[in-house]
Amino acid sequence: MTIAPYTVTDPVAQHGEGPVWSSRWGGLRWVDMLAGDVLALDADGAVRRRHVGAVAAVVRPRASGGYLVASERELLLSGSDDLDAPLRSLGEAWSDPAIRMNEGGCDPDGRFYIGSMAYDAGRGRGSFYVAEQDGSLRVVLPEVTISNGFDFSPDGALAYYADTETGRIDVLDYEPEGGLTGRRPFVSVEPEHGAPDGLTVDAEGGVWVALWQGGAVRRYTPQGRLDAVIDLPVRKVTAVTFGGADLDRLFITTSALGVDRAEQPDAGALFAADPGVRGRPVRPTTL
Repeated sequence: MTIAPYTVTDPVAQHGEGPVWSSRWGGLRWVDMLAGDVLALDADGAVRRRHVGAVAAVVRPRASGGYLVASERELLLSGSDDLDAPLRSLGEAWSDPAIRMNEGGCDPDGRFYIGSMAYDAGRGRGSFYVAEQDGSLRVVLPEVTISNGFDFSPDGALAYYADTETGRIDVLDYEPEGGLTGRRPFVSVEPEHGAPDGLTVDAEGGVWVALWQGGAVRRYTPQGRLDAVIDLPVRKVTAVTFGGADLDRLFITTSALGVDRAEQPDAGALFAADPGVRGRPVRPTTL
């Protein structure tokens, strides 16, 4: 099945990533990652922007109110949902300036996970961490390269994870006490079709993945069968999330890094599609 996308915004981001819908926010937020900005889409289509540092890697709502932002090497917390509310740091997670935070997300019990990568995308120089309640990070998966998409099956028993450099989406078992175990391949993406970037899981268990350099979003069934494709007019497709009042719109972020805008004038725009399936509410973090 092929699904048609449509543009939601002008090309407002250099490297759009990490879209998240929260009804508490009244809509969608995402990041312009390497500009260090969090973006908010207002109901009238206007885009607001808040600068948080050298990098804005992830934004997530907090269960206690407010939101979390992963910046270059630290987690920042706000006590208010207001985009411009003050942020406090949980401390620098590491000192190496060559390594930055990248994608992340929450497990069914509210623990926040964050991946890292080298600025030069050096093989095996990143890690995938879980944040403890004091904000310290514990390694869950060592020696990853470009830690990216992360989400769970509707029953919370499985986690899906993409290290972009591998060309795969992997699946892991999850249980509250033992955490993530049993990493194994779920699907591989042929290099000519791009590489897996951000991903989200719908209410039926389908896995939607953005294809970096592939100009598309794909949906895989829980059995790993490709059953839907959204082709976009830009090559660097970065991440996806469900949103809208009924969680029935799929929002898609894109990147303009290294792109000739004469060839891809919409690179960096936010897109959406109506996929005929609903998503699930975002999991807030307990941090």
